[in-house]
Amino acid sequence: MSWDLDVFIERLYRKQLLSENVVRELCQKTKELLVKEGNVAQVSAPVTLVGDVHGQFYDVLEIFKIGGWAPYTSYVFLGDYVDRGYYSVETITLLTCLKLRWPDRVTLVRGNHESRAVTQTYGFYTECMRKYGNANVWSYFTDLFDYLVLSVVIDDSIFCVHGGLSPSLHTVDQIRVLDRFREIPHEGAMADLVWSDPVSTPVPTFTSGGAGGLAIEEKGDFAISPRGAGYIFGKEVTKKFLEVNGLGHICRAHQLCMEGYQILFDDMLSTVWSAPNYCYRAGNMASVLQIGPDLQRYFNVFGPCPDEDRETPNRDVLNNVQQQLGGPSGALEAHYPETNEDDEAVRVLRKKRMGKRVIAGSLRDPFEIDEVNGMGRRQGMTEVVAEYFL
Repeated sequence: MSWDLDVFIERLYRKQLLSENVVRELCQKTKELLVKEGNVAQVSAPVTLVGDVHGQFYDVLEIFKIGGWAPYTSYVFLGDYVDRGYYSVETITLLTCLKLRWPDRVTLVRGNHESRAVTQTYGFYTECMRKYGNANVWSYFTDLFDYLVLSVVIDDSIFCVHGGLSPSLHTVDQIRVLDRFREIPHEGAMADLVWSDPVSTPVPTFTSGGAGGLAIEEKGDFAISPRGAGYIFGKEVTKKFLEVNGLGHICRAHQLCMEGYQILFDDMLSTVWSAPNYCYRAGNMASVLQIGPDLQRYFNVFGPCPDEDRETPNRDVLNNVQQQLGGPSGALEAHYPETNEDDEAVRVLRKKRMGKRVIAGSLRDPFEIDEVNGMGRRQGMTEVVAEYFL
């Protein structure tokens, strides 16, 4: 096949896979482009921000129908392009082609799923094996992920990142000097940028109490994240980061929002989520954040692509491939962490989910968190899911 990006993009819009050799060359050329970009990309408004899409290819096409097609609309994608959805390969291949074709109009930020370790657990590796018969395409893309930028600043005013802030990073200039050309580490500043989350309630800090006890001080500081990586942080951390860097707003993705977006801390921070009906069962809305020339922000909310416009792969094929690879049946199975077995609620959960493989350090499905916490599903989905969904 001759090298023609426009032909590749046209084929990908029709959900046609590119050959393995073309993907290899595509990733190599894109790495040569990305290596010239800094850790913090500078982008000018107007621009549209896109949150997690997780391989939901037909919903990505809906985003372009709603927000405009590249290059006529400038896009910043905030990471998590792969895993969970049925079409991670088609999704990341399309976005990579768009980046290479119009590098000044498409910006790709790294998310926590742009990682070798995570993609081996949550679907992208298995999908590459199924569609190409080997892991080469997975290797090409995961090598490419090491080159993606870590954050974006829009017109010296809006800071964009996949996850959140870090206690190790006080200024944007500190992000610029990080070594990003590697696998995401388990801890440290780079991990925090892709894993951390804001919390709307005060972050508890444990301090020494009387008689050798402990007291809880409510403040907006950093605390260990229940995800097992990164931190949770509050309003005061957000305010200080913006003041120190002369910024006005933080925009990030990473957390499922049932309404498609969330605004926190007196409009200092917002979350945009762009995968409607996440995992084809969450029932959530999605949005893109459109930022105008004067930096005014508008969340364009949308639902799933109509059923007649999408195609669903054969579930038996997915199950058979996963079983052959030694994984659990079902492409979208959740994995559960090792937990204190003394907790009665956890023992009940373990018994109910005995057939599922346990992956140390991974997260519970939010529907199961509802069960552990004894909450109704509807309440749990609105109050808990945004804090714990991977």
